[in-house]
Amino acid sequence: MSPSPGRQRRLLVINPNTSGSITERVQQAIQAESPPDVWTEAVTARFGPPYIGDPCGYAVAAHATLESWVRHSNQHALGPDGIVIACFGDPGLLALRELASCPVTGLAEAALAQAAGFGRCAILTGGRAWKPMLERLLPELAHADRVQGIETVELSGAQIHADPQAAEAVLLQACQRIERQWPVDSLILGGAGLAGMAARLQGRLQLRLVDSVAAAAHQVWLAPPSLGRGAPPWLLQPSPRNS
Repeated sequence: MSPSPGRQRRLLVINPNTSGSITERVQQAIQAESPPDVWTEAVTARFGPPYIGDPCGYAVAAHATLESWVRHSNQHALGPDGIVIACFGDPGLLALRELASCPVTGLAEAALAQAAGFGRCAILTGGRAWKPMLERLLPELAHADRVQGIETVELSGAQIHADPQAAEAVLLQACQRIERQWPVDSLILGGAGLAGMAARLQGRLQLRLVDSVAAAAHQVWLAPPSLGRGAPPWLLQPSPRNS
């Protein structure tokens, strides 16, 4: 979808987590990284975990992503010009790309695309469960062959988001270890809860850091065209709500 001359491009950020504070931080980060002609709006999943951290929550998040898009579509006559799925696992990415009529990307896809321009890369994120989850996801994404390894810290993305100052030392140590031991050209800090951490750490590292949230703000406009088939009837039915 191409915006009309003279009007702003509308970027929809879908947070598959149910945490409103995550939505607010990611929206602000993406807006700050977006071109001046981009206006960002955001929606939060109505069901699922506050922060996705295991395979069960990830599976539910794909449904929540699609429901969020349908809900937004029902409330706005004019669809967005681009969509970012604000989770590093990109839940629902391929399905939403078939349904929406605009470019769609997720944090992992966007970060890999940016890191590929630097050569070999590694991934660092929060929560031990994310390593095997990402290992299953990567074969579906372009540039996965550039990834030399995945590292996690004990802190979950939610804990990093809640106390970024305390998490900074933990992430810095992990970054320094990867910088010493891994033959990579860049390191992706993946996850909505890690938004802004790359900028805070970059001055203390030689290794180039890639912020997955910032990458999405730029890469969404380069994402593959969507098919725009629209939502199937069953997806238009009322969805579960949090009590």
